[in-house]
Amino acid sequence: MIPVPGYEGRRVAVFGLGRSGITAARALKAGGALPILWDDGVSGRMQAEAEGFVVEDLTTADWSGFAALVLSPGAPLTHPKPHWTVDKARAAAVPVLGDIELFAQALAALPAEARSRVVAITGTNGKSTTTALIGWVLKQAGLTVHIGGNIGIGVLALPALTFSAERGPPGPLLSGSPTADLEVRAPAQAVYVIEVSSYQLDLTTRFAPDVAILTNISPDHLDRHGGMEGYVAAKTRLFQVMSPDKVALIGVDDDWGWTTVNALNARRLRVSTITTRTPPALIDPTGGVPVAELATRLPDQTPAFEAGRFIILDATGGRLVADGVAITDLAPARSLPGRHNAQNAAFAYAAARALGVSHEAAVAGLMTFPGLAHRMETVGQLDGQTDQASTVKFVNDSKATNADAARQALMSYPTSFWITGGRAKDGGIEDLRDLFPRVAKAYLIGEAAADFAATLGDTPHVIAGDMATAVALAAADARAAGGDQVVLLSPACASFDQFPDFEVRGEAFRQAVLNLGATPSVHD
Repeated sequence: MIPVPGYEGRRVAVFGLGRSGITAARALKAGGALPILWDDGVSGRMQAEAEGFVVEDLTTADWSGFAALVLSPGAPLTHPKPHWTVDKARAAAVPVLGDIELFAQALAALPAEARSRVVAITGTNGKSTTTALIGWVLKQAGLTVHIGGNIGIGVLALPALTFSAERGPPGPLLSGSPTADLEVRAPAQAVYVIEVSSYQLDLTTRFAPDVAILTNISPDHLDRHGGMEGYVAAKTRLFQVMSPDKVALIGVDDDWGWTTVNALNARRLRVSTITTRTPPALIDPTGGVPVAELATRLPDQTPAFEAGRFIILDATGGRLVADGVAITDLAPARSLPGRHNAQNAAFAYAAARALGVSHEAAVAGLMTFPGLAHRMETVGQLDGQTDQASTVKFVNDSKATNADAARQALMSYPTSFWITGGRAKDGGIEDLRDLFPRVAKAYLIGEAAADFAATLGDTPHVIAGDMATAVALAAADARAAGGDQVVLLSPACASFDQFPDFEVRGEAFRQAVLNLGATPSVHD
């Protein structure tokens, strides 16, 4: 646990007693604060009382006596309307913050030379895989790494911040690069790799990670942010107090990414761009490196990432190239298929290099990444029906809860037998029409089935209804098709119509696949 200083002997209101709320209360108490807890649900209040916390009805509390309100990220700060605790806090001039801000306060309380380094990742899609991948690469390089936040363990439940001032001498970002004189902290202390959501970022004011990553932005959670402008503003709060000694890595496959880059460049901050696209302006800005020569450069000519361009090439996105220099081919990395995973790998490589990890160690980490459950996860395979030498591979991408995420999955295969549906997001799968020619057949489940059937039109499809039926139908069709085939669960929808969450949905897919007698995939 990370104790939170600064509130010794003071009352701090904590609303929302889920994972982040109860952890924040523990961290505040460990730092000497007097947390006062409340939740609309009885079970949360009972758990808090069982742990010895003071539980007090905040609807009738004297808010003038609170030093802060720690708000659950599940409670709205602004839209559709502020939570009632927010109204009360603002009326009493009480600051409203969240667990990420408490973490930032704990970090800021340490002497500068004793602070652990922090990598923070946000974005609409890909942030969990990127977070896990960065953590893996850094661990394989020999660093002590703590991973948490919006993924896995709540940030304040991670091991305590490093207080030791021992640190190796600062070194160059990349030897022989144009920025070789740039000082980067040597990897002598623990690194916190933290996934942060837009809800969490909304509640920050001083969070300033050493490496700040924005994977991409596409419409999501618009009801909670009052529209796209509010959503983008929340995501880009990651850079609000960024200083010139920090590094920003920005995905620029969307216009919002470029807008963020331009804003950071105007502040003269250190920014690197990462893209899966190859417009001429990015590939050859000075007329120096023809595209055909990009893959001929040697890996030891690794480029700088400060104010640089990071470009991902070829049809599947498997080749990483930066500033005209080939980094690696991801084809051997079995857990990183597709252009979107190449982008995730680019973020991980750049972050590792910025933290002083060698090129060789960073690439080795990418190649051995075991992958994450429910994110382009191969869960099993069956022999083909017409050709025993052929196989049907089953891919679990249950985490694809919107159309943009499903797009990345569909683009990873020339053709697939696609299981999709659930509780649709705004726009459904309209934006995926250009990829329908890649769909051998679609198997529709959940509330969105009828609407998706109408959108698919002449694209072969069937309303399967439930997961087990969809898997059985897709498997039979894929086996009958002959050759190597892929059955892809990439719902482009939330799961809440049929499942508690995307993890349970993914496990239902896995079980349905295994029930067919498929050979389970073994992850190294």
